[in-house]
Amino acid sequence: MPHPSCCHVDYDALFDDRDARRELAAYRRSGPARHTKRLLAALIAEDVRGLTVLDIGGGIGAIQHELLTAGAATSVDIDFSRPYLAAARLEAERRGLADREVHRYGNFVELAAEAEPADIVTLDRVICCYPDMPALVTGSVGHARRLYGLVFPVDRWWIRIGATAANAVLRVMRQGFRIHVHRTAEVDAIVRAHGFARRAHERGLVWQSVVYRRIGAG
Repeated sequence: MPHPSCCHVDYDALFDDRDARRELAAYRRSGPARHTKRLLAALIAEDVRGLTVLDIGGGIGAIQHELLTAGAATSVDIDFSRPYLAAARLEAERRGLADREVHRYGNFVELAAEAEPADIVTLDRVICCYPDMPALVTGSVGHARRLYGLVFPVDRWWIRIGATAANAVLRVMRQGFRIHVHRTAEVDAIVRAHGFARRAHERGLVWQSVVYRRIGAG
């Protein structure tokens, strides 16, 4: 789930227990969302066996659960919604993965200095909820030893119009949260500047899934 840029957004209220329970029920019924499945397929194709995972804004933990089931060793989730962290822990226990998953509350940008690097770092629908994209992408890709996976909105005019309309409603409702459609080329440039090459890129109508691999990583 997303991370705030300031203290004025109540993320526990915005991404609350009802939302977490509904998303967890959908996951148990049908598996990960389509865009998450695309990201997972591209990561697993790179071979995740024995690797460690850092999932930023992991929500109900779908990426962690699926990668661990596919052979990854351990995972750490940093999220700013307590209800979603609780849902992720509950599902980890149900799947027998609790001893391999760590779930931590907080803003990754603020916790980056103390967070351990991981072989795989993922952000599924997170950078669209963070206004300072360079800080989030720079900090997170710097923690990736081998693979870096993202899901974020496609950079198209109708997505920008939709985000503008949604933000207008949020403003009227006096919500501090905003949706951000960051330029794909700008995200890509930051990741490549840290020594990564793009391995997979799939675009849907709204979401795009991208996987990068560190150049020279085994």
